[in-house]
Amino acid sequence: EAESMTCIMSKGTVVLAYSGGLDTSCILVWLKEQGYNVIAYLANIGQDEDFEAARKKAESLGAKKVFIEDLRSQFVEDFIWPAVQANAVYEDRYPLGTAVARPCIAHRQVEIARREGAQFVSHGATGKGNDQIRFELTCYALYPEVKIIAPWRIPEFYNRFRGRTDLMEYAQKHGIPVPVTPRAPWSMDANLMHISYESGILENPKVSFQLHPVNLSLSLRGKHGVGRIDIVENRFIGMKSRGIYETPGGTVLLKAHLDIETFTMDKEVRRIKQGLGIRFSELVYNGFWDSPECDFVRHCIAKSQENVEGKVQLSVFKGQVYILGRESSKSLYNEELVSMDVQGDYDPCDASGFIRINAVRLREHHRLQGFSGTKK
Repeated sequence: EAESMTCIMSKGTVVLAYSGGLDTSCILVWLKEQGYNVIAYLANIGQDEDFEAARKKAESLGAKKVFIEDLRSQFVEDFIWPAVQANAVYEDRYPLGTAVARPCIAHRQVEIARREGAQFVSHGATGKGNDQIRFELTCYALYPEVKIIAPWRIPEFYNRFRGRTDLMEYAQKHGIPVPVTPRAPWSMDANLMHISYESGILENPKVSFQLHPVNLSLSLRGKHGVGRIDIVENRFIGMKSRGIYETPGGTVLLKAHLDIETFTMDKEVRRIKQGLGIRFSELVYNGFWDSPECDFVRHCIAKSQENVEGKVQLSVFKGQVYILGRESSKSLYNEELVSMDVQGDYDPCDASGFIRINAVRLREHHRLQGFSGTKK
């Protein structure tokens, strides 16, 4: 009798992107309090996490179902590879380790929501950051009629939980296991590609940051400090934020890819592709993975990669990646053509006309400025 009553009372089913941490645990219980049936969804994208413990925790907190999805190979093939092919780096420094993971997580969240007939999805992203935009644009693109519950943007939630202390009190009151270890004074996001640190004491851009070695699958972390950056970046939402990122595997891949690409790709194609790579980085950072323009740019970049293959030899030392050599069956490098010792199929006399033709415009420009003493 009581069970059928709760079904009638229920506001509907919500799929919550659940991390197992304090915030999303409190959100799970809060959503239940609000009258929703909660499905917890946890994506494995290579973070160091006890997934079974997280499952038990979500079940004990009253999740109707718990999905733990291993998305590692999908993350690498469908998201990391396109980013590497694009040489995607946001604002010249950030290799997009978090940004590129968000659509991967959201794709599966939408899939589960549709399959389970849930009209709501929810997440624990803050109201000031980029992640809320990345999650939600993907959800709206792939499930247009979805309704999104973002607790950190709902006044009765964020006025009730003004800080960690409020969350801890709520957790103790509702039997949510609270982490016993003292919390690092910053927030952390890890996946196969990278690890990032933000917020807390790092919000003061002068506070320096000491990293501890973290062991993740694509990792050379800690040992050489490869791909470690401390930057202030421009969020899509209009404010600057400070982030610390370590992308060891991704940095090595990017450097190697950049090298083999220049070796095998036509100069003019590469120039166009370089611009597309910058555009791609901005689209991904801003959350537009599932936009028509990002789809178009990805197709163009994929087309440019048809002959980009080969081997790059490199070494890693004291935070730097050194390229030592490369080889490819598709190389456009012609040793005989470029050699100083062999004429090859090239007539040096042609260079004189080439230079003079290129000088026409320059001579005209300077004649106009009155700088040139050239007599006609």
